[in-house]
Amino acid sequence: MSTLLEELGAAAAGVADLVGPATVAIGRSGRGSGVVVAEGRVLTNAHNLRDRTTQITFSDGRSEQGSLLAVDTGADLAVLEVDTADVAPVRWADSVPGVGAAVLALSLGHGGARVTVGFVSGVQRSFRGPRGRRIDGGLEHTAPMARGSSGGPLVDTSGHLVGLNTHRLGEGFYVAQAAEPELVQRVTALVEGREPGGAELGIAVAPAGVARKLRRSVGLDERDGVLVRTVADDSPAASADLRVGDLIVGAGGRPIASVEDLHTVLGAHDTATPLELAVVRGAEALELTVRFG
Repeated sequence: MSTLLEELGAAAAGVADLVGPATVAIGRSGRGSGVVVAEGRVLTNAHNLRDRTTQITFSDGRSEQGSLLAVDTGADLAVLEVDTADVAPVRWADSVPGVGAAVLALSLGHGGARVTVGFVSGVQRSFRGPRGRRIDGGLEHTAPMARGSSGGPLVDTSGHLVGLNTHRLGEGFYVAQAAEPELVQRVTALVEGREPGGAELGIAVAPAGVARKLRRSVGLDERDGVLVRTVADDSPAASADLRVGDLIVGAGGRPIASVEDLHTVLGAHDTATPLELAVVRGAEALELTVRFG
């Protein structure tokens, strides 16, 4: 046992030296973490951003103003452009570790980089992103993470990137977006300044089950659909008069029974064309026209 602990301790020390300089804090209050994935490029979770610019702090204490280069809100990913100086980017792992493999999570807090050790406890986990969209293929692990760790790197004992820490499942369990080929391709596109196609309404929604419970609780008929939780100012949804509490039951002539249904329609929609939404507001059925751009 002592030999195993000594090996893990040595791995943690090596990873701290190798990956620590590439781990950054996002925002003045350190609301999230990020990792240098290319010269002048920092990868983080989209939910860590409050604006198109933000302060990025490096492990040596240097702070720079970073600007949003590209974002994939559906996958909760964002790449910031910033002066990374001579920081060496992390390298992607050749494969994703399986259950039982040792992994290390990094974040940047007061006093420098934080490194914790854990083990992969599950693979192919699904969870909801900040806008209600399901994110598949998560890597569940037990490396403890403090507040402000989302967006930081999850690495193997060689210091290679196996995932991006994103979501806390509960006491002692965390999910990282696994470094599968699809994630690497998404990040590569963002690093090059290319954002995914499709339409963005500018809303956050609740799953169908939540919508049914809320309607039942206020005496309304239960309906399949997704409930609008927030509407961003000056968004296409706001311009179309979509409101908090509206139930989206159709989009583009297709019935909407789940968050995935809505994202499927939006992902395939040409933003040069208006999108017709079928909405239930209380007991009233409405047709709203959303225009993009």
